[in-house]
Amino acid sequence: MGESMRFPDGFAWGVATASYQIEGGAFEGGRGESIWDRFSHTEGNVFEGQNGDVACDHFHRYPEDVALMADLGVTHYRFSMAWPRLQPDGSGQLNPAGLDFYSRLVDELLTNGITPWVTLYHWDLPQVLEEQGGWPERDIAYRFADYATKVHSALSDRIRHWTTLNEPWCSAFLGYAEGRHAPGRQDHPAALRAAHHLMLGHGLAVAEMRRSDPDADYGITLNLFPVDPATDSAADEDLARRIDGLMNRQWLDPLLRGRYPDDLLDDVRPVTDLAHIQDGDEKTINQPLDFLGVNYYFRHVLSVGEQQRVWQPGDEPSPWPGSSDMISVSRGWPTTEMGWEIDPAGLGEVLRRLQRDYGPIPLYVTENGMACPDEVDEDGGVHDADRVDYLQRHFRTAHRAIADGVDLRGYFVWSLLDNFEWALGYSKRFGLVHCDYETQRRTVKDSGHWFRAAAAANAVEPD
Repeated sequence: MGESMRFPDGFAWGVATASYQIEGGAFEGGRGESIWDRFSHTEGNVFEGQNGDVACDHFHRYPEDVALMADLGVTHYRFSMAWPRLQPDGSGQLNPAGLDFYSRLVDELLTNGITPWVTLYHWDLPQVLEEQGGWPERDIAYRFADYATKVHSALSDRIRHWTTLNEPWCSAFLGYAEGRHAPGRQDHPAALRAAHHLMLGHGLAVAEMRRSDPDADYGITLNLFPVDPATDSAADEDLARRIDGLMNRQWLDPLLRGRYPDDLLDDVRPVTDLAHIQDGDEKTINQPLDFLGVNYYFRHVLSVGEQQRVWQPGDEPSPWPGSSDMISVSRGWPTTEMGWEIDPAGLGEVLRRLQRDYGPIPLYVTENGMACPDEVDEDGGVHDADRVDYLQRHFRTAHRAIADGVDLRGYFVWSLLDNFEWALGYSKRFGLVHCDYETQRRTVKDSGHWFRAAAAANAVEPD
């Protein structure tokens, strides 16, 4: 082996979690109901009827979890705040008990030398706001900005890195188009309105937070994918263009260029009249960003199927408004437990594309990780060699992107703990740390030990 692949000084070695997936304490401290509480308690929505009522009990065990992070050499912790814990009714003053929980968590992190990296919205919308129409209604963008600015005002003395949204594509299209995620609606016009209002809420929130505290860092996290046609046919190439528009450019272009792509708007006109995009909205969305978070898991390889483009009620559920004729094509590559083909090169393609097409912007990989069928062995360890190999290969790809001039400043592994994997319940394990959901016992996996060594060295071994 050659010399270690060393990362730049100050590189962020992080782990990531989300509130509903780990916190539990669903009925404590004045927390209100979220769309995920309602969705997971509705029969047929989640694997084996599971829910996040207890999850990893992080609400009570956060000192233990922060100590685990410190032991793993984590320098940055990306976590989300539960909107219904902080604003149970979706408006008004913050809930003191909810604010106190996050304040104590932040203090615990800082005491352990860990930088808090906050996501204000990771999918757990207050149910009361969904009953008022949810993200498809314009008013919610202003509700979100109000919530964000109140939390920022309360905690910006100790939190300096603020992420507005996590993966708005999932919120809009898994939640309102396909219905696989909360709130479980299948309404393509509503999903497109939700997508825009998520972006508008982001812009309003960043503008207000920056006005009150211009020295903090503000950004957003997107799940981004390379999108390739399965063949060189004109139909497959056009499909790849359409899905790239919905998956990637729908977010990147208004955020970083100040306008939606013309071809995307043309693609969705059969679904919506676009009246929800009002004059000035794109300018509001186009706030200066101090960083862009990139969540990367796999590549889309696509071919045109037989289903009509414009989805109609009664069709197979689809998260692709205007492009429901999409078929994902397997290349026969090794997959994770999620069924996602393992493709580290795709991460490099995403990072280089951002630099090439959108100009210099500080980037962070805010999620990347692998679901494995992990079990505690007789020796008391969890030997997840596949995950170690997965992380090594992706970190090497990130290092090569930096060597090529990409301004990548950190990497957050998904996830710290095994947790509630949304509609898949507790059936998939992503953690560097194993969680026994019966006893809440935490066991550091081999991948966690690998992370500790890599973070200490600020380097990974070469191929």
